[in-house]
Amino acid sequence: MTAARRRRLEALRPALDGLYARYNRRAFVDPDPLAPVYAFTDPAEQEVAALLAAALAFGNVKTILESIRRVFEAVPAPARAARDLPPAALRRRLEGFRHRYVTGTEVAALMAGAGSLLREYGSLGGALMALDDPESATVLPVIARLADALRARGGLPKNYLVPDPALGSACKRWFMLLRWMVREDDVDLGLWRRLGAGRLIVPVDTHMHRVAIGLGLTRRKAADLKAALEITAAFRAICPEDPVRYDFCLTRLGIRADGDMAAFVREARTPGA
Repeated sequence: MTAARRRRLEALRPALDGLYARYNRRAFVDPDPLAPVYAFTDPAEQEVAALLAAALAFGNVKTILESIRRVFEAVPAPARAARDLPPAALRRRLEGFRHRYVTGTEVAALMAGAGSLLREYGSLGGALMALDDPESATVLPVIARLADALRARGGLPKNYLVPDPALGSACKRWFMLLRWMVREDDVDLGLWRRLGAGRLIVPVDTHMHRVAIGLGLTRRKAADLKAALEITAAFRAICPEDPVRYDFCLTRLGIRADGDMAAFVREARTPGA
């Protein structure tokens, strides 16, 4: 990265920090797949609930929230169910469930995989740390290992429910889950802090992709893994210890009626105007 580009990126920080102060509040989370996870107060239940919510976070947000609600109605204590129930019992609990092309059988297999990790490591966070190589610059390697472990232990075939970076997935839902669980503020839970926020990767949805192009963080036309890594590198130049700090507040610009993405981009790129 050239010194000139670094200076241009660093000049964005006052506007980004102002946006963070305005929007990075729990009151602005709904409608977001993270919102239903707040209903759980036990950290053990929160981490499994977060895994399930993130796994189902594709498609229309109204449908996503309804699907998450149905899963939590079927398994109101997801960590205890994953740890203690046999796979057949999990399948019975989720019989008839469908979220787009994901069935209850597949969600039950994901839970069975999570339950196996819980029994061995005590928590999903513990499993993540056991699978991690702290020398890795980003979380991509440990995501691949965790995805493999969940599928292998639960008998889940490779499909859309558990994204795999080795297959070229943009891994938006994995990056979103890790943001929820590693960062800690009024929005994010911070249960897996030991992984280190500096290694996180920005989850790139359509809103983030648009604002990132507008701010000059990427030129890539596709919201793919390469775009996520490019955007993250730009944010790391602004905030090295927490490159996904601005993810939540920036995406509010594309979601909330009081958000004006075009105006924010214009003002951020012309500080003092």
